[in-house]
Amino acid sequence: MALAHKNLKSNVRSQRKSVNLGARAMVNSTDDRCIVAVITEVCSQLILSRNHLELIMKNLNHELNQGLGKDTNNEASIKCFPTYVRDLPNGKEIGKFLALDLGGTNFRVLLIELGGDNTLPSKFNSKSKIYAVPQNVMLGDGTGLFDHIAECLANFMKEHDVNKEKLPLGFTFSFPLRQEGLTKARLVTWTKGFNCSGVEGEDVVRLLQDSIKRRGDVEIDVCAVLNDTTGTLMSCAWLNPNCRIGLIVGTGSNACYVERLENVELWDSDFNNPKQVIINTEWGAFGDNGCLDFIMTKYDNEIDRTSLNPKKQLFEKMISGMYMGELARLVIVKLTNDGALFRGQGSENLFKPGNFFTKYISEIESDKTGEFNNCRQVLEELCLVDITDQDCRDVRYICEVISKRAAQLSAAGVACLLNRMNEKSVVVAVDGSVYRFHPHFHNMMTETIESLVLPDITFDLMLSEDGSGRGAALVAAVASRSR
Repeated sequence: MALAHKNLKSNVRSQRKSVNLGARAMVNSTDDRCIVAVITEVCSQLILSRNHLELIMKNLNHELNQGLGKDTNNEASIKCFPTYVRDLPNGKEIGKFLALDLGGTNFRVLLIELGGDNTLPSKFNSKSKIYAVPQNVMLGDGTGLFDHIAECLANFMKEHDVNKEKLPLGFTFSFPLRQEGLTKARLVTWTKGFNCSGVEGEDVVRLLQDSIKRRGDVEIDVCAVLNDTTGTLMSCAWLNPNCRIGLIVGTGSNACYVERLENVELWDSDFNNPKQVIINTEWGAFGDNGCLDFIMTKYDNEIDRTSLNPKKQLFEKMISGMYMGELARLVIVKLTNDGALFRGQGSENLFKPGNFFTKYISEIESDKTGEFNNCRQVLEELCLVDITDQDCRDVRYICEVISKRAAQLSAAGVACLLNRMNEKSVVVAVDGSVYRFHPHFHNMMTETIESLVLPDITFDLMLSEDGSGRGAALVAAVASRSR
């Protein structure tokens, strides 16, 4: 990012002859240094210092303790729900298992067959299908949502000729849950654009089972409900026993980690071995109590104000793919109105909320240095005309600042968990579209974690292949093994 902006400054020339004189903040059109200064000043609000990152880690650790505390959990922003998942996969699991993965505008159904040896690819077989969740279902009543899921689940089983079998199912439900057992969990609040009535506060396993029972054409043993972060952790733990953290950076953001039972005041079950449990932090709500106000910008506040859940999930809104593109659009619009981009001439498409997709950031940052093919294509899709190379440099810089902040915030959270666990070698399982498709997100996270973690801790970020789908099946397999 620094190199890109250094190039921006070194390429400044007095070529721009005019700006929109009606812009809200005027810039000297004959001096590109003024334009660079405006862009630098606006973007500086989104750049995190070392002190910022250390304070974020300190605040996060405090909030985790509040969430784990029996007397403080009710008021805590980060709820730190025990998942009741204590055993991790050993790679020897055998059998057929179903997985249902709901966490966004699509959901997946999987049929996974494990052959008892995680070192042999032939011992793992997976079939899956993706189904859409229509907008009217996302915003309708809860019965409609779970009836839709049950119908797709039944159709999938019939397609794969297992509708006559009673199979264990792991249910990944990637929204804030208050778990009361491995097969009982209540939705705390909807996120990610969902707002189905009659679900918050209800047991989502019972709602799914009721919909399946009403159909009467398939039998399914729902033996575990989990969050996508838990599934991501379990999926990688099946391959690497050092996996202790699961992280999602996609439509939303969340993390889970393995905590010692002695630190979990909320724990209401036995203390037999293993004396550990996976904690679903629900860290997307970090900052909802004001402890991140020191890094909140007016752009973050605008995104929060216009969201479906104002004043909630503030950390997530600074990181996740659902909001990153809109954050970039708000900055670009500000600089366009100030005359610092596109000579002050925007477009109807640019000014329309939601039109700068998060995928544009990954595409723009995938351009080689000095090339702007992807950037020009994106800007042309937004109906912007007479785009200069300097415009492209500036837009790329804005994208870099925003994606780096998201990577650093994610990294600060992971470093906090690593330092808290204080295990010498830990694998961090990561999934989500932002991490998976952004060309530099992994490297930016790694660099930041290395600078923040205790010196005797080593770590590795591991992409979770098949993520929460395979993880859900593995939770079901481990639960079946334990019965």
